[in-house]
Amino acid sequence: MPTSDIRNFIAFAQGLADASGAIIREAASRNNAFVSKGDDSPVTEIDRGVETELRRRIGAAFPDHGIQGEEFGAQATDAEYVWVLDPIDGTKAFVAGIPVFGTLIALTRRGIPILGVIDQPMTRERWIGAEGYPTTLNDTRVATSDRKLLTESVLSTSNIELYDPETLPVFQALRTSVHWCVYGGSCYSYGRLASGGIDIAIDRFTTPHDVLAHVPVIANAGGVISDWDGAPLTLHSSGHCLAAANSDLHRAALTQIAAPRAGMMSAA
Repeated sequence: MPTSDIRNFIAFAQGLADASGAIIREAASRNNAFVSKGDDSPVTEIDRGVETELRRRIGAAFPDHGIQGEEFGAQATDAEYVWVLDPIDGTKAFVAGIPVFGTLIALTRRGIPILGVIDQPMTRERWIGAEGYPTTLNDTRVATSDRKLLTESVLSTSNIELYDPETLPVFQALRTSVHWCVYGGSCYSYGRLASGGIDIAIDRFTTPHDVLAHVPVIANAGGVISDWDGAPLTLHSSGHCLAAANSDLHRAALTQIAAPRAGMMSAA
């Protein structure tokens, strides 16, 4: 892909994040009522308003691109380029006023994520990673940590309630092997991993919009991110993810979760 194309996409994604951030900051001062979706996760009118605006902008600028969003589903996902949107990742934190939520914007080409944005609108921190470009936080280059041992590592998981009885042992196997764990960081934890503050992140997600923006951000900061089997994350992945600051930690983490993963397979 020509360098000029990815530069244009980066600039456009910056504009999308500017727009979403303005909507969210204005709404954050209000009491944001929510309703529960079919999976009992919350959604607010702000989630829907942000995604509506981002879809409008993408449709106007790139009418031949597909879109997959959390709130309004998929359109033209067989297109060469598909934008993947999570308007507010961490809606529970948003409703509670805890600033670890953010907007996730990814661009895939033939299903592979080539651009990712993690935008925290309240703290105004924005991580951007893109094919051929180092990851930046507010235009300053960042890098993952150089820790190599699980026993010295900081682990993150977004929400322990997302694990069910079959998948909780996967998290627990990794938790027992690291130094300590932080909880509830949502997308903010993946930004902190790209910046070197967290060493490993594991989550049981179910859809690509939860995770695809993290892929270019972490990979272009020096980290490794995959599904729980070590396979690349794509537009067609389930969403389960394991991210690590470097390949040594990633291999060690995959080894640590292999036994409970095997148990899941045998029980299926």
